Amino acid sequence: MRVLYLLNISNPDRLSADSGWIFADLLAPALADAGAEVTVAAPTAAGDARCSFHRTKVPETKYRARFSADIDELVALIRAEKPDAVVANQIEEAPAIRTALLEAGSDALLAGYCHYLPFSFSGGGQLLLDPSLNDVGLGRPVLLAFAAGLAACDRVMVHSATAASWVSAATARMAVDLGDRSRVVPAPRDERLVRDPVTARRRQGTAAIGVYNHRLYAHYGTERFVHLARDLVASGAVQLQVMDLFGQRRAARTGLDGSPERMRDQLAALPHVKVVSDRGNRVRYRNLLAEARFGIAPFRAGCPWSMSVIDCQGMGLPVISPRLGWLAEHIDPELCFTTPAEAVGLAERLAVDDEFHAVHAKRAHASTADFTPALVAARYLEALS
Repeated sequence: MRVLYLLNISNPDRLSADSGWIFADLLAPALADAGAEVTVAAPTAAGDARCSFHRTKVPETKYRARFSADIDELVALIRAEKPDAVVANQIEEAPAIRTALLEAGSDALLAGYCHYLPFSFSGGGQLLLDPSLNDVGLGRPVLLAFAAGLAACDRVMVHSATAASWVSAATARMAVDLGDRSRVVPAPRDERLVRDPVTARRRQGTAAIGVYNHRLYAHYGTERFVHLARDLVASGAVQLQVMDLFGQRRAARTGLDGSPERMRDQLAALPHVKVVSDRGNRVRYRNLLAEARFGIAPFRAGCPWSMSVIDCQGMGLPVISPRLGWLAEHIDPELCFTTPAEAVGLAERLAVDDEFHAVHAKRAHASTADFTPALVAARYLEALS
């Protein structure tokens, strides 16, 4: 099977913070191992030497990534690659890709991967626009473009059962019938970030480290984490290590959303909270995770998947989490909290109770076993067949 993988990269300056690029970089070689011929079309290469690469422009903003597809370029690429299947990592581009397939005379299957959902649902079932995509009222056009993209796809791949139910509920409200086109295909884990939890040891005589390794956008609920951080470190049993995954961002990105820088400064000002950078290096990132005792999930309402949670769990770190979205689907119910007091209780128990920690470290590690690149590639090819 010849697969053309169309990848949008939103963080070309710090690829280690771009989950879409990391997933493609892990998945493309696994697809090649399974016998597929893979071409990645993206601003930066992903995969290995067996994977072909076609360079595309970097979209200056997240809105251009959704509204500025170059159909001429797509037609030329499809004619050159002659794919059996095209994977659109940016769902909103699917109508343009379908148009390009028509003009190129290609009968390739078009699969959209719902890497990001531009909506969430309230506890009462109300559909909410994603605030990160709602500058000057663009949230509804993005949502409608997302629905149009789903309608243009032969397959719709989502990360999780939670994402599948959300996509189904949202499309039903917009008169888009997915029928049997939806498939649950999780993202691959990074095998460089896998460790047998038995090898982890508690550092004696020091406070346990809780790691928060998520992007610091406001729409990730980071302000709620800032408030929780004060409670988590109050007793002295826990210290927090917060990852600054972005470093210095381009002006085009900070101009649209400067919340990561604001949140970083607020967290750095708190006692017993250390802001650290992996400097875009996966070895350093692994070493920082290895120092921690447990992870903390984000307060992101529209969270269909979290690469950072899987990173922690693959390293054998239990993750405490607010009880919402995919997080409540995936994370052990014993580690989910509703109130700050519950979160503090879980963190302090993981810090000092070795037996409790060992049980949940093994469960966390085991929860990622089905996300190896080889297994995910097999599910990908099944979805594309």
